Amino acid sequence: MKLNKLFKDKTVMSFEIFPPKTSDSECTIYETLDGLKNLHPDFISVTYGAGGGANCSKTLQIASDVKNKYGLESAAHLPCINLTKENVIGILDGFKANGIENILALRGDISPDITPCGDFRHANELIEFIRENGDFNIIAACYPEGHTESASLIEDICYTKQKVDSGANHLITQLFLDNSYFYDFRERAALAGINVPVEAGIMPVTNKAQIERMVKLCGVSLPKKFERMLEKYGDNPTAMRDAGIAYAIDQIVDLISQGVDGIHLYTMNKPYVAQKICEAVARLLAA
Repeated sequence: MKLNKLFKDKTVMSFEIFPPKTSDSECTIYETLDGLKNLHPDFISVTYGAGGGANCSKTLQIASDVKNKYGLESAAHLPCINLTKENVIGILDGFKANGIENILALRGDISPDITPCGDFRHANELIEFIRENGDFNIIAACYPEGHTESASLIEDICYTKQKVDSGANHLITQLFLDNSYFYDFRERAALAGINVPVEAGIMPVTNKAQIERMVKLCGVSLPKKFERMLEKYGDNPTAMRDAGIAYAIDQIVDLISQGVDGIHLYTMNKPYVAQKICEAVARLLAA
């Protein structure tokens, strides 16, 4: 099923998972999926291997199992900066053979240790190429606070519009911790003529090191409320986990009340966290 059809009748709830880094831990991803399946997400996205090389076997296998063994819709991530067009054709053939209809098309992170192949410089070029070489639903990333490499928010929204004009059917945002950034982004998108569904990417922050890493990688802003939470609970793992869950629940309930198209939960392969959030959100919205 092409995922863009889901947004016509409901607020979509989806999850992101990532392949294990070693073969020794591969069984844990299926324990994660066992837990997430019971939450009945509308789809699960599967990230790509580190470095973005041509070997996406774990992504392909897990995305295939999500759909064909667990009976859930899946979306496979595909970063292009280190891929040739020939590589991408081979990957698309693998997706087709396994019934995967949805691709999250990304540029991917540029590594100082890897020289980009040069066939794809930006995500919109990959989106165009996928559109020309298969019948896929294409998802693209967007950045409520602007991409760290964009000179301005206006430039950033122009790049987002390029992705949609190239064939992206819906957008998923990078994580944010202040909903006002999402609402401002939604206004900019509407003014730019972007009329595809936008899912809000929410990452429950369950430990201090996790958010420090995200701030460094993504430039995420920390609201004062969140900083106070870190100060109070950051050195207590259990308290920090529970506070992070509560913070994400507040974000999601507010977003749903403001008519968000969907919520994409970055689960970090932790079904317990996803379960607590989904249960609480459902309870609050039913009250």
